[in-house]
Amino acid sequence: MRAWLQNVGRAVGTLANGMFVTLSTAIRTYRRKPFTTSFEYPERPVSVRPRYRGFHRFDLTACIGCDKCARACPVDCIYIDKEKAPPPAKGFVITGFTIDYTKCMFCALCVDPCPADCLYMGSNYDISCYTRDGCIVDYSKLPLEVAWGQDGLTPTAIHESKKVSLPVWTKT
Repeated sequence: MRAWLQNVGRAVGTLANGMFVTLSTAIRTYRRKPFTTSFEYPERPVSVRPRYRGFHRFDLTACIGCDKCARACPVDCIYIDKEKAPPPAKGFVITGFTIDYTKCMFCALCVDPCPADCLYMGSNYDISCYTRDGCIVDYSKLPLEVAWGQDGLTPTAIHESKKVSLPVWTKT
């Protein structure tokens, strides 16, 4: 009988403890100020941590077209289109570097194998768009100051780069 009463007392104590945590969390949500009182989000960007993995930054001038980033991507969302350089020069000329952000999981596995360090994770977190086509970014068609700028990757710049009537690049 004594063990049974101890079990009942322990069960009631555990239940009371759980209800206290739930009640205190509910009260805290009503006391909390809205997000916009501390951050003026649309006007000023929210500060992010130094190791935040946002949308990619890509330097088209340094890329050698080795395809290591595309092969390292676990979800296959990087598409590189390249051509052989004219005869006096060696290597490749990058004609398309497309990242499909509807598939990208921001794991940064594409950044490590890059031998030229032309691809890294940026600090931009907002690329709002109304269609899925707006989430497919071709860095070779963006202006260089937008593609390589600190926080330059904006939905407006991506929309302007898509005004050229080209089909969305598909992998063959």
